[in-house]
Amino acid sequence: MPQYLAPGVYVEEVPSVIKPIAGAGTSTAGFVGVVADTVTMPLLPGRSGLKADGTTPEPADFATVAPAGEEQLVDGWETFKILFGDIQPGNSTLAHAVYGFFNNGGGRCWITRVAPDEDADLLETNLIAALDTFTAIDEIALVAIPGAVSDAVQGALLDHCENPHLQDRFAILDGRQTTTLTKEAIQGGTRDSSYGAIYYPWIDVGAEDADGNPVYQPPSGHLAGIYARVDTERGVHKAPANEVIRGALGLEKLVSKQGQAGLNPNGINVIRKFDGNITVWGARTMAGASQAEWRYISSRRLFIFLRESIDEGTQWVVFEPNAPELWSKIRRNVGAFLTTVWSSGALLGNTPEQAFYVRCNETVNPQGVRDAGQLVVEIGVALVRPAEFVVFRISQWAGGVQ
Repeated sequence: MPQYLAPGVYVEEVPSVIKPIAGAGTSTAGFVGVVADTVTMPLLPGRSGLKADGTTPEPADFATVAPAGEEQLVDGWETFKILFGDIQPGNSTLAHAVYGFFNNGGGRCWITRVAPDEDADLLETNLIAALDTFTAIDEIALVAIPGAVSDAVQGALLDHCENPHLQDRFAILDGRQTTTLTKEAIQGGTRDSSYGAIYYPWIDVGAEDADGNPVYQPPSGHLAGIYARVDTERGVHKAPANEVIRGALGLEKLVSKQGQAGLNPNGINVIRKFDGNITVWGARTMAGASQAEWRYISSRRLFIFLRESIDEGTQWVVFEPNAPELWSKIRRNVGAFLTTVWSSGALLGNTPEQAFYVRCNETVNPQGVRDAGQLVVEIGVALVRPAEFVVFRISQWAGGVQ
């Protein structure tokens, strides 16, 4: 408290009781993929293909491939080419996925490359180990290893997202390349999880082999871009479905409505072709029957967003006096944030009171809890779930007053 000795008017700056909670990012992706040490690298920016004296460029004029096992921030396709080369046999799967990410609305991603290895088991081990490079990167919200469909690698992706010290990211998995429309054939032995979604079939992006046949690509990179696009345009509460995949020309397997009927209940998100457009036609996580409340991608990702935002926005509370004054501040801060989330259409209810509650009082913070140095805040939210099955009931009407 300042001292006032002379008569007069004094104006003080007083910190606001409301400390705004900023929404956490939801669209930065993390990709792991194979890139050969020998890929052809482009000229560095500002270097010309032919020097003034007519000589060819020196090796120092070319970019060098990024080191294996080290995460790299990539903010656009040109940056990817400088770090990993343009699309070519030594990087094609990862390059097509990252190009699809940016083409479909992605803005930032982190990439860790793995060198190819003829030993399949060793390659899988290296892919799994590369996920550890993303652990300390807080902004990553989506993770994928394009084209990796083994149980071990996909299980590691889900483990990464479910890590109790993280739980702030979501895995996008590629289904197996198969024509058998069953969960067992498409998902293999990969376990169920609410922290991941799997997509089928692979897509045609114009890549061809030496004989001119299409080389189908895994859809996970393109889907990560769609997630980012929907988050930006609508919000994380909007399911990333009924969206056209930009750059997709066709599908490895055309799935009918009847074919999808056997996959959708099992959490397999089908990509289908409608009027020439390749469209994402599924919005489910890989959650099993025991996790029915996390059936939809939007539900799980909205909860991740809420948890991460509140966690980051309330760090100031640590070591504050654990008393009713602090409880009141927390209720106001978290309530203000959730009101903003509700007004964006993410929560169900005509009023904020119907959409959520924040409880931080003596009921949840009795003396024993306070003596242990703990402060408990209980939050409940009513989620808006996607209209997955839209039913119109039509009948004949004789007319008159309805």
